[in-house]
Amino acid sequence: MRWNYLWKKRSIIVVIAFMLCFALLFNIASFMSKQQREVSSRILTWVDFKVTADAMEDALNYDISSRETEYPIDWIDLLACLGARYGNDFKQYKKKHMDEIASRLSSGESIEDITADMKYFEYYSVAYESVLGGLVGYYSLQTDESLGGTPAFKQQYGLKGYSPIAQGYSFSHSDDFCSARSFGYKRKHLGHDLFSNVGTPIVNVETCTVEALGWNRYGGWRIGMRSLDGRRYYYYAHLRSGHPYVEGLEEGKLVYAGEVIGYMGMTGYSEQEDFNGMQRPHLHFGIQLIFDENSSSEIWVDTYELVKFLNKHRSSVTANGSEVSRKYLYYEAIE
Repeated sequence: MRWNYLWKKRSIIVVIAFMLCFALLFNIASFMSKQQREVSSRILTWVDFKVTADAMEDALNYDISSRETEYPIDWIDLLACLGARYGNDFKQYKKKHMDEIASRLSSGESIEDITADMKYFEYYSVAYESVLGGLVGYYSLQTDESLGGTPAFKQQYGLKGYSPIAQGYSFSHSDDFCSARSFGYKRKHLGHDLFSNVGTPIVNVETCTVEALGWNRYGGWRIGMRSLDGRRYYYYAHLRSGHPYVEGLEEGKLVYAGEVIGYMGMTGYSEQEDFNGMQRPHLHFGIQLIFDENSSSEIWVDTYELVKFLNKHRSSVTANGSEVSRKYLYYEAIE
């Protein structure tokens, strides 16, 4: 009798274990299928951006140095390969891993051959492109020789995205994405805070159109900028009381990368308009990814490492009375 009891007990345990394994495999298969469907439609429902500043810098250098060679290397391809290898965990990043991929590409291997066995390469390619897609390319910048005279431009290829803080202005920041906020209601902080002084010039990261201007109780005076491909919505909040924006900024206006768009302040957290409700002057900087205009879901990404990366490319500015503007004129072809 005891043997029968033990046998039945073990049988039940085996059945339960089998059911749990089946459920786990089913969930994994469903997740993989969902990612594959999303990639095929180019519409993602979530992006967890964990690429480090070091990895972005190394990938950018390969992109720039190979641009005029027989086998140019796309920096996002490099990052997506590593994203697939690391499972998006760039704490594992080693430059030699990128060097290996770049060496194969520079020898003429195609990215399709290299990633043939990487199930999630396409997923990370779409995800990283959605965050970084407007930051590298050809642009023209005014030369020193033409300052004060007829503008002359030199075409360049490289990083055309700028830090949100102008050159010559110090700031501090830490990785505060998804930290707790309680004003109005408990929620996650879906952005990144950069601390400096009131009046610090705030810079447009990439060429965009102005989508929103004005006040709300949370962000105070804020600006919403939409990238030209429609994929990224840049959010700049807590701008200066009384003079939040540069003169002439208005909804619908095209603004080039590196242009000053406003000034740091501490407005917000108040029903009263133009009220300094923040404890310290800072810029709340956020990026929302938009794959479907009709979707009610919001995809905000952690921009801490991106800000570190862009810190090496800051816009030179000059003051003219109460306004600050960029020193060197900029131009890029708009498709």
